[in-house]
Amino acid sequence: MVLTIDVITPIVDDPRAFGAIAAANAMSDVWAMGGRPEVALSFAGVPTDKVPLEVLGEILRGLQEACARARCAIVGGHTLADAEPKCGLAVVGSVDPARVWSHRSARAGDALILTKALGTGIVSQAIRAGRADAALVARATAQMLALNGPACEVGLAVGASSCTDVTGFGLLGHLRNVVEASDLLATLHAGAVPILEGVLGFAEEGLVPGGSKRNLAYASAVTVFADDVAEAQRLLLADAQTSGGLLLCVPEARAEEALARLRDAGCDRAALIGHLEPPEAAAGEGPATRIQVRARAG
Repeated sequence: MVLTIDVITPIVDDPRAFGAIAAANAMSDVWAMGGRPEVALSFAGVPTDKVPLEVLGEILRGLQEACARARCAIVGGHTLADAEPKCGLAVVGSVDPARVWSHRSARAGDALILTKALGTGIVSQAIRAGRADAALVARATAQMLALNGPACEVGLAVGASSCTDVTGFGLLGHLRNVVEASDLLATLHAGAVPILEGVLGFAEEGLVPGGSKRNLAYASAVTVFADDVAEAQRLLLADAQTSGGLLLCVPEARAEEALARLRDAGCDRAALIGHLEPPEAAAGEGPATRIQVRARAG
């Protein structure tokens, strides 16, 4: 049995989509452990003096719809008047103890596969600034609504050793947690990392959430960037995600199989973005180095 809880504030304006994204985001923690969400308690808060109760109903409907897609039953919950809208789930899941993923279980030689594109943090910032067009919002929303259950099933089928979902700490922050816990070195190829169309330009303008900048500072303590990895790319690698994808640590020999299975499962943006090595591979980079970021493979 695994238990987790996650609550978020709105990242999109549509209340039903907000509720569904919050549910997908919360359940993702269970899938990142190799588990299956079984039951959940919902939580929602709205400023009832400013927002009609119909909005709360739409948020709860979105929560329910996402959980129904995951076959996870909402068995209760709590609502309250709050100054800022927020919602989420406390989730109970089941997991095979012999196949559970942890940050400590990654292996040298594994390939790193990311199952969704990065950039939702920057999209959220662009929405608040009135800069995001409808097409970009639709792309980001569709990705955040996508459940990580199918990606989890593929990871289990190909013998993934470890996994993390990519959420608030960004790709680099979550990867740091894995390589430190497993005592490994990661090499990332920035050019291979999938990015939502339209967000690179915003990053180059500096339209980046403060959380993403803090993530980059956190990751930079253990990361060496090649000179040709631009600052905008670095910020995207640290961009704080909501309902982001899974980062799967997959045996190298099964990486192509994993990618094919992921695409068959609907993970169209899944990509091989790097690999894991023993810590001695960082020789000459400094004792604190855990992540090496290159512009491209080779």
